Amino acid sequence: MENRIAIVNSSSFGEIFTDHLDRLKAIGPVERFRFPSDIGGAELASALTGFNLIIASVTPTFSAEFFAHKDELKLIARHGIGYNNVDLAAARAHGTVVAIVPALVERNAVAENNITNLLAVMRKTVPATARVKAGKWAERADFLGHGLSNKTVGVIGVGNIGSRLVEICSYGFQDRVLGYDPFKSRLEIEQFGAEVATLPQLLAEADVILLAASLTPSSTGILDADALSQAKPGVYISNAARGALIDEAAMLAALHSGQVAGYAADVLSVEPAPASHPFLHEPQVVVTPHTSAYTTECLRGMGEKCVADVEAVVAGRLPERAVQPVADWLPAE
Repeated sequence: MENRIAIVNSSSFGEIFTDHLDRLKAIGPVERFRFPSDIGGAELASALTGFNLIIASVTPTFSAEFFAHKDELKLIARHGIGYNNVDLAAARAHGTVVAIVPALVERNAVAENNITNLLAVMRKTVPATARVKAGKWAERADFLGHGLSNKTVGVIGVGNIGSRLVEICSYGFQDRVLGYDPFKSRLEIEQFGAEVATLPQLLAEADVILLAASLTPSSTGILDADALSQAKPGVYISNAARGALIDEAAMLAALHSGQVAGYAADVLSVEPAPASHPFLHEPQVVVTPHTSAYTTECLRGMGEKCVADVEAVVAGRLPERAVQPVADWLPAE
């Protein structure tokens, strides 16, 4: 079968660094696709018939239904570090390699944007800029904000990106940092400068909460109405991980009550967000379009990895950072 490559729902791969596309075209035909995030598995498989190499964004979901209806598929190369939108067991049964970008490629970019968005909310940067552009510089007293230094910061998820957030807040802003991660040991959390905390302790004591957890069944909705009610009144929250880590309706209610002073989101439960999304009409909310990884350095590194994954599989090699064991995949003869 001829190698054919589909770029699925990625708005950035190959658009800036066109040499990545040139390398793929040397392997076989390349086509871009844009699907709704909730497209059914059978429909998705039908649309991708004949494409045996996929470079995929965070959506859509490559479900068991997708694999049940898909013809040959050698590779799904995630243009990112997560793989919660791929059914790994179904992929393995189908003989499909799933590979991801090494976490360190995104570490600085995502952590920096989490802090950038947080500070934009705390310092009221967006409305202040709008007022200046409207010729109302003299109204600057309306934009009294809060600083980040010397606060208590809670980081939920102290993995690759969360650990960098701990470092930035602890060493850069001289914050007391509480780290909650049930999958990390005390040493793994403390080595970056955080104190180990339970979730209730973090909620009760943190002036600022930064979300950096992977999306799992146990972390989905980790900041729901109950959790937000336990938070310190007037808390600021920033999420550059996954939108479904919070209950968006509960967050909106907490913003209206003042329980949450401001929310910064680079991710939403459904992406792309419609213009009617209530967060987009809240003055104390900043939303960016899932661009935490959008630095020149990060996007080049992500693109290089995806191209290398395709090149490796075509050559009969297992890519680096394949998320299933080597023994589960044997190249075709």
